[in-house]
Amino acid sequence: MIPVVSKLQRSAILVLLVLTAGAIFAFAAVNHLVKRFSANEQARGRRLYAQAQSDLNAGESDRAIEELRAALSCDRSNPQYQLSLGRALRDTGRLDEAQSYLESLWERSPEDGTINLALARVATKRGSIEDALRYYHNAMYGVWGVDADVNRRKARIELVQFLLQKGALEQARSELLSLAVFLPADPALILQTADMLSRAQDYPDALREYDRVLHLDHGNAAALAGAAQTAYRAGYYRSALRYSQTAVNANPQKPDLRNMLASSKLILEADPFARRISDAERNRRISGAFTAAGVRLEACAAQKGVDLSAVEPAASSLSALPSNSPLVALQSRWIATKPDLAHLRSAAETDLPDVIMDLVFEIEQRTAQDCGEPQGLDEALLRISRDRDTVDQ
Repeated sequence: MIPVVSKLQRSAILVLLVLTAGAIFAFAAVNHLVKRFSANEQARGRRLYAQAQSDLNAGESDRAIEELRAALSCDRSNPQYQLSLGRALRDTGRLDEAQSYLESLWERSPEDGTINLALARVATKRGSIEDALRYYHNAMYGVWGVDADVNRRKARIELVQFLLQKGALEQARSELLSLAVFLPADPALILQTADMLSRAQDYPDALREYDRVLHLDHGNAAALAGAAQTAYRAGYYRSALRYSQTAVNANPQKPDLRNMLASSKLILEADPFARRISDAERNRRISGAFTAAGVRLEACAAQKGVDLSAVEPAASSLSALPSNSPLVALQSRWIATKPDLAHLRSAAETDLPDVIMDLVFEIEQRTAQDCGEPQGLDEALLRISRDRDTVDQ
């Protein structure tokens, strides 16, 4: 009986070996098929992705999105497909779905600059300043595969442009000052920064950046024009005169620059508070301003249908304006003040120039409010009234 048992054992072992070999072969075959299927799916995904990029470039966004979905189904672990799908959905206004795909990527790689930039652009589409600041800052300080400095600078510029669009000027100024510190000596980049600083109403820093451009590129027409416009908006009329004169000399065909030059000259020539002018010149300017304000007041009253012909002089040139007829009250004060012009030469009347010019400025501001912005000397006087402390800068 013992030999029979041994033979059976040998048969069992043989069967077991055959079965094991078969299982190994089957497993290898299945594994091969799985790998081959996976490779085929990945290849199909690559083809779909390439076609999607072509369709995106051709403006076929909806078709591209379906192709990207199919590509992602072929290779679910591919972050590039997911990123591209998120971007395409964002650019076609499907913001919730786009954010879902992009946030899934962000959870895996929160430091990735590209993903944060894509999410920042979703935030701008939504108009969310808070989320835009968060993701743009993440992009600026995140990890970039190539051109890190360039990409971080572009991200900050995008953020600034969004903040300017939303009217968040204080936040835009903060970002721009950070941007300006690290700019390379590139006139185009510095000029772009200067333009944005001017839009953010940071005029001193904008002028500094325009000067940097002109130091690198002496005849830069855009920098000259930008500096002239910025100085003019800031009320720095002497600087505006200097920049606009140089800009007009370089490009005399620009009517806006010629108008700015003429306006700056007129403002400086009309300013009775300018330094380095004689008493006689100061008195001449005050008398001219007073006369011009009286003419402007009469014209505005006629435009509004207010009769000034029977107005009596006020008891005092400083009498308060009646709330129901400001033009009549101003005319009354103007008449009462007119005799004081004869005393301008008297050294004892030290505050008279200020009293007269305060009335002139009041007339110019009131008539601008009631009858619209003036032109010529009246415009110059109105600007002096608004920018009295900076006219000569």
